[in-house]
Amino acid sequence: MQFVRVIDTISEFSHVLDLARRDGRTIGFVPTMGYLHDGHLSLMRRSRNECDLSAVSIFVNPLQFAPEEDLASYPRDLPRDLQACEAVGVDVVFAPPVEEMYPEPTLTTVSVAELSERMEGAARPTHFAGVATVVAKLFNITGPCRAYFGEKDYQQLVVIRRMVKDLNQPVEVVGCPIVREPDGLAMSSRNVYLSDEERGAAIVIYRALQVGAAAIFAGERDATAVARLMADIIAAEPLAALDYAEVVDADDLRPITSLEPGSRVRLLAAAKVGAPRLLDNLGVEVPA
Repeated sequence: MQFVRVIDTISEFSHVLDLARRDGRTIGFVPTMGYLHDGHLSLMRRSRNECDLSAVSIFVNPLQFAPEEDLASYPRDLPRDLQACEAVGVDVVFAPPVEEMYPEPTLTTVSVAELSERMEGAARPTHFAGVATVVAKLFNITGPCRAYFGEKDYQQLVVIRRMVKDLNQPVEVVGCPIVREPDGLAMSSRNVYLSDEERGAAIVIYRALQVGAAAIFAGERDATAVARLMADIIAAEPLAALDYAEVVDADDLRPITSLEPGSRVRLLAAAKVGAPRLLDNLGVEVPA
């Protein structure tokens, strides 16, 4: 096991990566908010396998939390996270304090219109501007790289890809498969908030997505009917409070009504189970 280098200043982190690129090394970058689980580690392993130097950021970004959300109580354990990074062979961890990332009140923000307005954007109106702003800032600090994101936050992935395209950032955004618990629950740092009973109920979200996908494979071509089927399954779980169940175009999140043969769609759902709000999604290629 190699020892990971921990950096807490922007200037040093940028300098280390610039030196690596000057030597002809490729950079893999995994932005996180810490409290790492196997989903995060899968991104780091892929970065390590595909790039010469693997860098991770650990920063709980205050811009993406609304005043009533769980910023103060968001789980944090930097020593544990650094051990996990070392175990998978990460080279550099950037773990800045808030005052390093935001030394002054932030007057400039990045907003990706349309893609960020529905689903998560409707439930959390300031969330994606906070995400896009910090990710743009991290990309500027990191420089040219391959950046790895999990598909669990699928809308976020699409938003970041569009931001990179629109701003001509020298970053290749790599989406990686969702990592699940043995019963199918998508891994998330917020799962730690679930009681045992809530943990058992939480798998209803993935079950609803599976039923929706099965309906498509069985011949259902009405996207509204598939979304309604998923919503009904989640709503039937007493411990789950449905937020949304949607069927959208996989590339641009466009709402669709008819499932055309050969098209790529994404089934997405969100629900509160106890305190935490959980997200999940499933990709489907409509059979010909």
